[in-house]
Amino acid sequence: KMDIVVGGLRAYNKEVLDEEKRVSLLGHWKHVEEASGLPFLMTGMSQPGFIYDTEPACRAVVAVRTLADELPALASLSVFRAIQHAFYAEGKDVTNVGVLAQICVAALNELDGGNAFDEASFLETMSSPMCINETRQDFEQVQRWGIRGFPALLLLHENALHMLAAGYTKSANLINAIQELQRV
Repeated sequence: KMDIVVGGLRAYNKEVLDEEKRVSLLGHWKHVEEASGLPFLMTGMSQPGFIYDTEPACRAVVAVRTLADELPALASLSVFRAIQHAFYAEGKDVTNVGVLAQICVAALNELDGGNAFDEASFLETMSSPMCINETRQDFEQVQRWGIRGFPALLLLHENALHMLAAGYTKSANLINAIQELQRV
């Protein structure tokens, strides 16, 4: 079984992204682009007055967990990927809940093979006190685990939680970490 627990990298941020922080973040993104080969559109944070708050995107993932409980476990991962692709590769503003609803509903309907999900219901779920609280609980759990690098991959093995990766990691390193864990 796979669970996505959101960490809130820059959750609840209220400050406009200044040029110095923007340049720093874009430098990190450039390194990830070079290492991974994944596309990055470096204009995602260039809109005037942009506030880089990851809480709405995290809350959208939590809303998906609630709404897509009938879909396979990998549904959350597919929607998570759609949100990341929209932000990093397409430059969409995933701090905007309306944009998030469009992305998530499109991904869910594609997975479901129909039109069972709609933006209004998604927004209602995403804005609910339950979803807001569950998102906060995820952030607190990640802090209790001591995770500081994202994405992080943890594996439950023999009733213990093991950190396989924190931050960008090549698949060969993940495979090695899993094999090492199996030898213990």
